[in-house]
Amino acid sequence: MNRYKEIRAFLAVAKEGSLVSAAKKEKITSTMIGRHIDGLERRLGVKLLHRSTRHLSLTEQGLLFLKHCEELITEIDVGEAEIFPDISQIGGRFTVLAPPHFGRYHVAPHARTFAETHPNLQLSFNLSNDYVDPVSAEYDICIRIGNVIDPRFVTTKLLTNKRVVCATPAYLRRHGVPRTLEDLARHNCLGVNLRAGMHREWLFQEAGKPISVKVDGTVDCNDADALIRWARDGFGLAWRSTWEVGTEIAGGELITVLDDFALPSFDITAVYPRDRPLRAARLFIETLKGAYGQPGYWDAPMSAVSPSRIKLPLNGSGRSAS
Repeated sequence: MNRYKEIRAFLAVAKEGSLVSAAKKEKITSTMIGRHIDGLERRLGVKLLHRSTRHLSLTEQGLLFLKHCEELITEIDVGEAEIFPDISQIGGRFTVLAPPHFGRYHVAPHARTFAETHPNLQLSFNLSNDYVDPVSAEYDICIRIGNVIDPRFVTTKLLTNKRVVCATPAYLRRHGVPRTLEDLARHNCLGVNLRAGMHREWLFQEAGKPISVKVDGTVDCNDADALIRWARDGFGLAWRSTWEVGTEIAGGELITVLDDFALPSFDITAVYPRDRPLRAARLFIETLKGAYGQPGYWDAPMSAVSPSRIKLPLNGSGRSAS
């Protein structure tokens, strides 16, 4: 049985929540959808779906496989766009939501590259920490920090990332190195403040299970640049992403602590609605991945990131866009 058809059937069932609805979407019978799913599970040797007469849900293995299937279909679609350049001539309004810090340094700077490659697009960027539903808010693509598993969305990993607790060597000499999560209560933790005076809890794992820890300190802020600056000044412990402080850690300016409790991944992902599979979203993802994959990109200070450092991708004529 065709593997592509099996994967398409699995994606349809994951999104629609039932064999009947998936069959209507794919314009085949529910019996055929079921055969595709059975063939896929038999070939993989695992159960991807919990099925009953009234309910259908993804197993743990199904959720993991869903993520890989989405990335595979995205790669196929982008490959088609490269082989048939005419279909990449896209137009209309394209809206992007990204976190302020990551968006300012690693999303917005690549707008010019994308706009020059696709001049018929009208780009709109919103840099905000607000966590919104891309469907109801009508965003074409959202950049997330942290893993997203939701069958309604196509999720593509842009960058491997982790969250670490870090501080300067001088701070750790003065106040000691925390060895357990309980030790955080005795340190000046540079907290992230949210609306209405709420503080964001720091996320870890202990004994293989996720755990959140409420931290406290003498200062907090909603701006990542300020928090990183305070950490570099030896003001306290910061809980930051490796994409933000990787250069400082590699150079010894900051030292990570509590590494045994760090979450295994806190990746940067791009998310767009499955029922609104805009080619612009897929091409924008490829633009970002192409930039992030360039040698030395992540070694430069964030202030040095600009479109002039990024090689423009080939346009439909096979020439480099200028």
